[in-house]
Amino acid sequence: MGAVVALGERTRVAGWSLAGVTVLVADQPEAVRRAWADLPEGVELVILTPAAGRALGSALSESGRPLCVVMPS
Repeated sequence: MGAVVALGERTRVAGWSLAGVTVLVADQPEAVRRAWADLPEGVELVILTPAAGRALGSALSESGRPLCVVMPS
């Protein structure tokens, strides 16, 4: 199985590390887009905070990208 990443604001993603998820903290839209562009090889699932999902917008639907899920608000 590939890697799982949680991406977004520290307060919403920090706990995912306890489950072995790689946590990428990005509190601002620019930081979210940078982290998305630099995802490590082998990532198959990205868990996004609502703000991170909004920051990525249509980039989430690009083919060849990992499966994504946005946390509920």
